[in-house]
Amino acid sequence: MNGLDIDKPPSRTRVVVAMSGGVDSSVTAALLKEQGFDVVGVTLQLYDQGAAAARKGACCAGQDIYDAAQVAERIGIPHYVLDYESRFKADVIDAFADAYVRGETPIPCVACNRTVKFRDLLSTARDLDADALATGHYVRRTAGPHGAELRRAIDPAKDQSYFLYGTTRAQLDMLRFPLGAMSKAQTRALAERFGLPVADKPDSQDICFVPDGDYASVVARLRPEAIEPGDIVDTAGRVVGRHHGIVHFTVGQRRGLRLDARQGTDNAPFYVVRLDAARRQVVVGSHAALARESIRIGTVNWLGDRPVDQDGLAVLVRLRSSQPLRPATVARVGAEVVVRFETPEFGVAPGQACVIYDRDAGERVLGGGTILSADAGEA
Repeated sequence: MNGLDIDKPPSRTRVVVAMSGGVDSSVTAALLKEQGFDVVGVTLQLYDQGAAAARKGACCAGQDIYDAAQVAERIGIPHYVLDYESRFKADVIDAFADAYVRGETPIPCVACNRTVKFRDLLSTARDLDADALATGHYVRRTAGPHGAELRRAIDPAKDQSYFLYGTTRAQLDMLRFPLGAMSKAQTRALAERFGLPVADKPDSQDICFVPDGDYASVVARLRPEAIEPGDIVDTAGRVVGRHHGIVHFTVGQRRGLRLDARQGTDNAPFYVVRLDAARRQVVVGSHAALARESIRIGTVNWLGDRPVDQDGLAVLVRLRSSQPLRPATVARVGAEVVVRFETPEFGVAPGQACVIYDRDAGERVLGGGTILSADAGEA
């Protein structure tokens, strides 16, 4: 048994490494090469957008492909660039724009990991006769009594399990995450020791295909209806202002409303409570109006040993990537999966993810889903 939990010696174990051109995936490739594995580097060409390709902090574009090739040459492994632009546009960019049209706040990284990076790249790895696909994600894969399990990274500041909840059991069987037990400082130190040209390269920032963080312009170009103007109304239906497209708003937002705070109850500020895409309305209200006791989730991926049933399961959940874990219960209600919080949550936005962890230690990822609506049966 080698260090990747594969019953073959490293020299006979082929590992495809997804190389984005950043320091994490580069160290992953170098580390596995040093350990004697048969390493093949693969970089995905996901988009060709001039401003994005030249912007520091982007990934999977021009400069990053060049960086990945340099690293592969430095450590002496074959390197291939695969054109996945059409798949990325259909599964990630178009889905991102469509979600905003529906009044949702999507997480494109989740869609990318679930489809292009894992579903499609895993298929390519198998075509290359690989035994495993390794990535530079900060998350752990461990062997459990019922198969591979997904767990949070050792370094809580770098943990990426929130973005990988959509990984299926079949995908986990072949995936490996060598950095899950390391800190970022350790990864940087390894990059220096290996003499990698990306050792000091900044981490990727924001959404990779969005130049300068202006996601609204990307959505506007693809789906102009998302920037059609409409009314800002309070929870009683009274018009209190105008907006220039629901794409500019998300549930829980306070800034950018351009409303007189004195219009709020007891001179309190307004918050975005709901987006009504059909009416092109932004619904605002008090902070108290943001409180939600339960949510419905869809496109659920379940990795737990016990299935979700009507009796419910005590769990911990995370509704935003940086949020502390919260106690909740997940249960099946008819054809729906409902998450009920022990204490109300504020600013729950449809389109975001609810990621579910075990209640005991909160280390194991049990699954998750896309938030559909709040207060099941009422919203």
